[in-house]
Amino acid sequence: MNCYTRQQIKDTVLSKGYKWFESGNYNLNIVGVRNSETDGVVTNKFDDCLTVSYNVDGEEKFHCFQATTDPGTHWEKNLLNSKGVAILVPGQYRGSHKIRKHRGQYDALCQQKTLPVYRDNNKDGVYDMLEENIDEGIFGINIHRATKWAGKTSTQIDKWSAGCQVIAANDDFRLFMEIANKGKDLWGNAFTYTLIESKDIVA
Repeated sequence: MNCYTRQQIKDTVLSKGYKWFESGNYNLNIVGVRNSETDGVVTNKFDDCLTVSYNVDGEEKFHCFQATTDPGTHWEKNLLNSKGVAILVPGQYRGSHKIRKHRGQYDALCQQKTLPVYRDNNKDGVYDMLEENIDEGIFGINIHRATKWAGKTSTQIDKWSAGCQVIAANDDFRLFMEIANKGKDLWGNAFTYTLIESKDIVA
């Protein structure tokens, strides 16, 4: 997994014409980076990253967490939706998520607005990200964790994602949620999520 700098993430987000939040404390820029080097092959590995950029009293903060922005092998083969497995379309989604219980179990960032996903139903081990197969709706495209065990990191996606954005390490997710809760206290319970591709990262 490549990890990027805050400046690279910011420059890439701005190059897309997206909003970058800078005013005040804990005004979060939550940006996922999908690994373009896999050419859409289902690796079943946490080979993407999820970044968080924000300021605290004028000091720039940045975290880069190992994650997946793609569904795992299990749900690519065992479809929950006859249209196909969900793969989030890259873009910026303003106020798309809020803190609530993921599957009724623990606090995560859960989808609250319509999102576009590619649907791939041919089970061939390659994500088909085709414009004609885009489906929009509330599909539970949440930002959550893999392993529930403190100090542990999941290495295979398996059932952890059917389209969700999933942080591999329990400790990373706990830190992510601490930051999100501080953001919620200051800015309200609505978070913008931005998904970009590694091939678009500004050097």
